[in-house]
Amino acid sequence: MSDKTGKIFHGARLRLARTFQGLTLADLGERICASRQYMQRLEADPTVSPSSEMIQVLAETLQVGPKFFFEAVRGELQEEVCHFRKLRTTPLYLRRKALASGTMFNSIVDYLAAAFDLPNVDILPGSGKSPENIERAAEKCRLRWGLHIDAPVNNMVRTVERAGAVTTTFEGVSPDIDAFSYSYSRPIMVRNTAKSSTSRARFDIAHELGHLILHQGIESDDPGLEDEANRFASAFLLPRAGFLREFPRSSRLSWTNLFSMKKRWGVSIQAIIRRAYDLTLLGAVQYRTSNIYISRNGWKTAEPCESDIPMEHPEVVPSAMEMLAEQGVYAEDMAQELGLSVPILERFTIPITAPPPQREGVKIVSLERRRSKQAITNHSG
Repeated sequence: MSDKTGKIFHGARLRLARTFQGLTLADLGERICASRQYMQRLEADPTVSPSSEMIQVLAETLQVGPKFFFEAVRGELQEEVCHFRKLRTTPLYLRRKALASGTMFNSIVDYLAAAFDLPNVDILPGSGKSPENIERAAEKCRLRWGLHIDAPVNNMVRTVERAGAVTTTFEGVSPDIDAFSYSYSRPIMVRNTAKSSTSRARFDIAHELGHLILHQGIESDDPGLEDEANRFASAFLLPRAGFLREFPRSSRLSWTNLFSMKKRWGVSIQAIIRRAYDLTLLGAVQYRTSNIYISRNGWKTAEPCESDIPMEHPEVVPSAMEMLAEQGVYAEDMAQELGLSVPILERFTIPITAPPPQREGVKIVSLERRRSKQAITNHSG
């Protein structure tokens, strides 16, 4: 149903904002002193429209602008196009919250892509899922992107963003979701801020890259896909040419040497041990005893030397936000145009630049009029 201006209230947008905030129908109803049944009717019945006062209450509660409810849902993320870590054990409501976050983030990506030339997408699907084909797919990516075939990747986030992906973090989704990825107008990779391990964060990005290359168009609940993505991540971060040369070969493992490898290659000890096993540098017995040793030392949850591996952060979105600020367009302007709020932008760890104290006469220029199409590029290195 439309309001006095003729604009149509979209219940799907109310459901999107509610799910993004992690609220049930009953939760939202309780917060605004309305029944669950009324909330459900607002979301599902197009003939029901809230009053102007109720719209203001909903907007304030859900941290969106009133205009948010009067635009159709665009870029809605569906579960079948996502690759979730821990998909089978993650409750449905948490997956829906992550999907709502993805839909919100898609609107931000669309906004920035309309304003700037983001890096061209250069992530091509691979063929074949055998271990050898996965190895070759990882090597092909390295060669295509100008990376040495036997040297560490200095910055995994920067590498995938140069290839056209956008990385981000969804704060407050759930520690049960390690990471996930999906293809929208460009590949999107999401890390969980709850994970403090820098080496595992790098592996997560490489894992999601594996999904994007190996599993485009494939249903994401096949457990074998996770093993394939792990194999790709290992092959990409620890290319066999360099790994075969550097892995210490002896009847007994030198943990000192392994930790040196960890710091050089930026991967966890567990990933190094698994890579050695996959390349038959370790037998089944030595692989098992190594993992027992890792477990007894508590390294499955907190490995030593993590501080020697720098945490990597998204660069494309922060660079775009910085360029917008240089043009006099700030986060609050973008939020207003999208019908969102600065607190929602902050949930995606988007850097917020405060506008000058006084902006007399400044108007928010529409996206079409200020479309500059400057190129967003990553830093070198």
